[in-house]
Amino acid sequence: MDQKHKPTEPRTVCCIGDIHGHITKLQSLCSNLQAQIGPSDFNSALIIFLGDYCDRGNNTSQVLDFLISLPSKYPQQTHVFLSGNHDLAFAGFVGALPAPAGGAHFSDTWSEYEANEEREGWYKDLEYERMHVQSRRWAGKMSGLGPVSKSEYKGSIYDAGPTFESYGFHMDHLLKVVSLCTDLIKAVPVEHKKFLANMVWVHEEDNVCIKTREGIKQCRLIAVHAGLEKKRGVEEQLTYLRAKDTSIPKVEALSGRKNVWDLPEDLAKSSTIVVSGHHGKLHIEGHRLIIDEGGGLEHNPVAAVVLPSMTIVRDTDQPKN
Repeated sequence: MDQKHKPTEPRTVCCIGDIHGHITKLQSLCSNLQAQIGPSDFNSALIIFLGDYCDRGNNTSQVLDFLISLPSKYPQQTHVFLSGNHDLAFAGFVGALPAPAGGAHFSDTWSEYEANEEREGWYKDLEYERMHVQSRRWAGKMSGLGPVSKSEYKGSIYDAGPTFESYGFHMDHLLKVVSLCTDLIKAVPVEHKKFLANMVWVHEEDNVCIKTREGIKQCRLIAVHAGLEKKRGVEEQLTYLRAKDTSIPKVEALSGRKNVWDLPEDLAKSSTIVVSGHHGKLHIEGHRLIIDEGGGLEHNPVAAVVLPSMTIVRDTDQPKN
């Protein structure tokens, strides 16, 4: 029998939204989760991180150190680290993405978006030929206002400049010295590259409970960074996500917007929860949970949802007296 949680009680599941390099927010959120849930249930919980650990905030390197340390700090917990679209791009840049299957090449992912190469300033230096299109965009040089932050891009269209800085490369030099990109590849620790390589694109869990008006309901849970496409077959999507198919130029389940906001039509009448981050919103409607109140912005909180209670916990929550 699994001793990590009591068989007679619904297991506690915590789904944590996008972190985007904000180490203090992450630490505060974890402390607040433990206080909200209680040490016993927290220590045996299933903790699902919904992806986007890097970029925008200033402490990507520290965030990865923190996440890597969790299994040893909380050996009775189960941890799932989903890849976000930012993490996929970062992983590809440092050589931590699996090669496309069937003899395909990462360069095969470029053609669909090559019209944007000059405007987005794609990376084109040492070893760029081996990079996924999103990795070249991630390490590019982009100017103008970002659609999420409404402020100047931080280095690239992915706001990757702060990630470079967290590994010791200052933003003032980043836009001038191309070799800093290749230096970053060397500077990222092996442990961080292993973490990036081991991220999953989807997590599926049976027998997850949620609180409803009718009482506790048992559901299947699918966790994926952005969501599942509404008009596309669920099993087809799960197949490529389980396989981490890097031949796809843009993984909609990690990067989509309106097309992955709603539940897929295949799941409309099922007891399946789809939980995601990515959208810069907190949205709970039926079995569709979107947990990304922060969007990587400094003034917004990082949030999590706790199941089965459906409680929202934030890094900004104040302890109850």
